[in-house]
Amino acid sequence: MQAIIEELIEKISVRDLASMIDHTVLKPVADEKMLEKYIEDYKKYGFASLVVPPSLVSLVREIGGKDIRIATVVGFPLGYTFTDAKVLETRRAAEDGAKEVDMVINVNWLKMKRYDLVLEDIRRVVEEARRNGVEIVKVIIEAGLLTDEEKVKATQLVLQAGADYVKTSTGFTAGGATVHDVRLLYQAGEGKLKVKAAGGIRHALDALAMIAAGASRIGTSTGDKIIEEYMRIKKA
Repeated sequence: MQAIIEELIEKISVRDLASMIDHTVLKPVADEKMLEKYIEDYKKYGFASLVVPPSLVSLVREIGGKDIRIATVVGFPLGYTFTDAKVLETRRAAEDGAKEVDMVINVNWLKMKRYDLVLEDIRRVVEEARRNGVEIVKVIIEAGLLTDEEKVKATQLVLQAGADYVKTSTGFTAGGATVHDVRLLYQAGEGKLKVKAAGGIRHALDALAMIAAGASRIGTSTGDKIIEEYMRIKKA
């Protein structure tokens, strides 16, 4: 892994790494000043997206302008809301300007092996997203709550439902992203599904380890610090 990371440092520019990061502010105490700071980070470093709560999408658009690529969360953080509610959240977020949504699966249903319900839950959100101009749907499986067998099954359902990414974690419950989980999800996706690693990624080398394992996106609330750290690594 170390050799792969060293190779990535040679290949990946600072701008390239930033373009793989979803700079995320989902703190319940986030105020307008914090949002302004994250918007400034987004514009300065060129992150893939700025992830904010659904109710703040329109405010971020108002503060930051139309050039910000906004992502938001659906059924967050526990995933066991009604599917109808997730569909409504998706539609409203799209109307307010979100171009990406990260939805949480219903872990209860997965544990019960009600795969038909899990599939329908994801599929309806994907369909609503497509109808309303949302370009990317990521599905959070909350890997820290699952066995490896359940992680693989969940990934297969995400692929079957037509989503774009399977995502490791919300960062709000058990555990965060691990190299093991990213590699497992990447393999389970059979090259047809991208992987987003999220939860507990706070340093540049951690982000590179996830990329080496197969992640195409990194979700973190410390994107600015990761990029500043990576700048120092590149200069060393």
